[in-house]
Amino acid sequence: MADLFGLEQQPKRTNDRPESAALVEVLKALRAHPAVVWCERMNSGAARVGNRFIRFGFTGCPDVLGQLTDGRLLGVEVKSPTGKLRPEQSLFLERVRGAGGVAFMARDLRDVLRELNQLDRTGSKHD
Repeated sequence: MADLFGLEQQPKRTNDRPESAALVEVLKALRAHPAVVWCERMNSGAARVGNRFIRFGFTGCPDVLGQLTDGRLLGVEVKSPTGKLRPEQSLFLERVRGAGGVAFMARDLRDVLRELNQLDRTGSKHD
């Protein structure tokens, strides 16, 4: 298929991957939540560029990194309804929590709200 200028058009991409749809929903929820100052999608993985193999991100890097209004680090690993954390992802989330940050796995908006709404005024989680 060609456009008006005779250039080949790429077919529109469809978002038929459940994790991609979850990521969009989770990012919207995080960006709208009053406890979150900022959050960004972290691209990780690898690609071959010419003769080179390039890695993006780092092992265990969560899908979303951000900061809460109280200054703490926020790490969110997004999974599809059936997705599971890899050991290196679990380890990273544990490290963030161990250092006083907030880190969790989210499959949708409800997970984000559940995790962030249980933060009290002092910034700690209710038990």
